[in-house]
Amino acid sequence: MIPGTGYIVVVLAIAFVITLGLRAIPFAILKPLRESRIVRALSVWMPVGILAILAASTFHSTIVENARYLVPAVIAAGTTIAVHLLFGRRTLLSVGLGTLTFVVLVNLPL
Repeated sequence: MIPGTGYIVVVLAIAFVITLGLRAIPFAILKPLRESRIVRALSVWMPVGILAILAASTFHSTIVENARYLVPAVIAAGTTIAVHLLFGRRTLLSVGLGTLTFVVLVNLPL
């Protein structure tokens, strides 16, 4: 049996209200928190923490897989950190150049 038009409209309206609420609530909550010292500190340190966890996980899996990747991984990490600090904390640029450095070093013929 196919549900009636009224049923479909009610279901869509409920889905709309829930979706709108879930999207709007974080912004409504964030407005008073913008002046919070904790939120400001999190906005600075959270991206760095996430990148550190990602780097540690990548180092571990890469080096366990093949120990000869240790030196290229350390050089690439240094490149990532240097680019990040020297070029205004541009995460995409620093991660991109660090990744490129690693790929080039790993693929160099020895």
